[in-house]
Amino acid sequence: MAEYLLARAGGRDRKPPTRDLSIVLMDDVGMAAINDSLLGHEGPTDVITARYRPIPGETEAGDIGELYVNVDRAVDEAEATGRWSPSRELALYIAHGCDHLAGEDDASPAQQKRMRRRELKWLQEAEAAGFSFEGLIGQ
Repeated sequence: MAEYLLARAGGRDRKPPTRDLSIVLMDDVGMAAINDSLLGHEGPTDVITARYRPIPGETEAGDIGELYVNVDRAVDEAEATGRWSPSRELALYIAHGCDHLAGEDDASPAQQKRMRRRELKWLQEAEAAGFSFEGLIGQ
């Protein structure tokens, strides 16, 4: 599913924005520590994206991406809103991280809205392609 979302973030007929992707599932405490050390922000968040250039001399092109994804936040948000399952909320965070890996920014409300619309579309397309989000987090 993450590969599918990463390819969608890369756009049609383009390579994904990264060649390798690691996803680290975190809780609120771990996420707050990563948020502080990588971004200098206080407290937990839903997803943090890190992108690294390849080591000089490597022959394989493409950046290396890491997504730190907050499982506690996904569970809490799903329970608070009742929109969908914690697994689907987690998938939304992964889609959002892939969008950031592709170079998108959500600094303004308009950018946030555009990203969210695109990410929800990707999740719908993923489901239509046969991906299931249920079971990503044990319910």
